[in-house]
Amino acid sequence: MAQSIHISTARKILESGDPVDIAFWTKDGDLIELHDVVGLRYNFRSGTHNIKVLASRQIRTIRDVCIYQINGLTVYL
Repeated sequence: MAQSIHISTARKILESGDPVDIAFWTKDGDLIELHDVVGLRYNFRSGTHNIKVLASRQIRTIRDVCIYQINGLTVYL
């Protein structure tokens, strides 16, 4: 059985600065899985995180409610 964590715990994991694997939905409904991602900044008002993919140095902004998996753990609201 897969383990799950609350979104607040997922935020703490992203804010720790350690590389993580993350999976989330885009605004178009596509599923994205990224490996070795570091959280850069959290915006409380908009509920978004800026993340950086270490391999490509790409910086993305994702909504916290769209995260459904982090480090193999299912994220619930």
